[in-house]
Amino acid sequence: MNNQVYCPPGNFLGHPRGLFLLFATEMWERFSYYGMRALLVLYLVAATTADNPGLGWGESQALKLYAWYTGFVYLTPLIGGWLADNYLGQRRSIIIGGLLMALGQFALAAPLNALGYAPGFGFGALGLAFPAAPISFYLGLALLIVGNGFFKPNISTMVGDLYGQGDARRDSAFTIFYMGINVGAFLAPLVCSTLGEDPAWGWRVGFFAAGIGMTLSVATQLLLARRLIGEVGIEPGAKRTLRLAGGVQMPLTAEERDRIRVIFVIFVFVMMFWAAFEQAGGLMNLFADQYTDRLLGSFTVPTGWFQSLNPLFIVLFGPVLSVLWSRLGERGRNPATPVKMYIGLFLVAVGFAFLTLAVFQMQRAGDLKAGMIWLVMAYLFHTLGELCISPVGLSMITKLAPLRLASLLMGFWFLINFFANTLAGYVGAFSENMGAYPWMRTIAIDSGIRAEHAGLLGIFGGITIVLVVFGTILWAVSGRIVAWMHGAEDVRKV
Repeated sequence: MNNQVYCPPGNFLGHPRGLFLLFATEMWERFSYYGMRALLVLYLVAATTADNPGLGWGESQALKLYAWYTGFVYLTPLIGGWLADNYLGQRRSIIIGGLLMALGQFALAAPLNALGYAPGFGFGALGLAFPAAPISFYLGLALLIVGNGFFKPNISTMVGDLYGQGDARRDSAFTIFYMGINVGAFLAPLVCSTLGEDPAWGWRVGFFAAGIGMTLSVATQLLLARRLIGEVGIEPGAKRTLRLAGGVQMPLTAEERDRIRVIFVIFVFVMMFWAAFEQAGGLMNLFADQYTDRLLGSFTVPTGWFQSLNPLFIVLFGPVLSVLWSRLGERGRNPATPVKMYIGLFLVAVGFAFLTLAVFQMQRAGDLKAGMIWLVMAYLFHTLGELCISPVGLSMITKLAPLRLASLLMGFWFLINFFANTLAGYVGAFSENMGAYPWMRTIAIDSGIRAEHAGLLGIFGGITIVLVVFGTILWAVSGRIVAWMHGAEDVRKV
């Protein structure tokens, strides 16, 4: 049965014009998200008496809050995807989500005394203890979490709906769409960090700039969607499936169950990728701030600018891989998704190997700081790995998910980030404690590393080893996974 809905004719750069509308919508939403993310930990740990006062939290508290915030941001898409599939449709869901997220950013930008202060709270069983903070701060985080649940799974599913089954352009399209994500992520720290880290402007101005980005995302969708993507995303997927089946609810076939099994298996490996990758906003952000020589002549590179390296590299290398996947697909030689993913895991491992080398280089530096080149190389290889995993994973869901479960399973896919981001924050926070273990200090000292840097050596080196192990396991089982896909990646020219 033909699952496609009406999309206005006309291509741009070999793809439907609607792809570039979704590109722009996602670009501004990611500008908003990554602009806020670049500021969050730095704002939390900044002293209340500093020239640019923050909340004065400890590093461990800040990283754990970061972990739970970024985790819940990717838990709610499971609910938002289900609501879109069954009741709202994707188009309406992303508008609701965008508006909620804009309000969340503006709440973070509100004066500290706007709604008063919430008392400190904690959850002893989880090892959480958070100090008092402005109510508007927690309200802003809550709105961002709920809004992302409506927005995130549905914008990605709509990209897949632009293409028919077996369209050779689909992996290429998701790489282009992913570039939109990263154009926004590249611009965000340059704007939000430049404003937020500057005492002359302050953190709240940085959050306000992120809110403007989210507002532009919603406006772009409202103004251009009808003209460029037609009926895509209007009808809920479950309703469309029922209509196409003549009103009869059919059970999942054995082939569909196998394809869903693939999603669950790949989930585990991609979770390990994101748990490592998401050190960028936490531990790597602090490493850039505290352990990296950021001087270029007399200019000190703002810490948040390093957050722009990953999206910059994606914008540079994304087109190369987009063309590569498309050309290979046309020739029937495009590597299967599991193959791309284990290559990605090995590439990210190389990135963390560079950070491990940076810890060694610090010992020889007079000021105990590493050169910026190590972070640059780490972000480069993390980016190459990401391009082999993340857009390919989004494309995989649209190939494997039954129509009536498309947004729900896309939401499930983003659930990876709930577990991974939560784990990432705890791994990053553990770097403070890991160096206290006698065995780790012994390894560090025997390796020529000062005892106070043992935690960094343990975390960066440990992540490298874990990624290599999981990449090897995925390589070993990739043949079985491809068999379960039942030809879902067989493509045709358009």
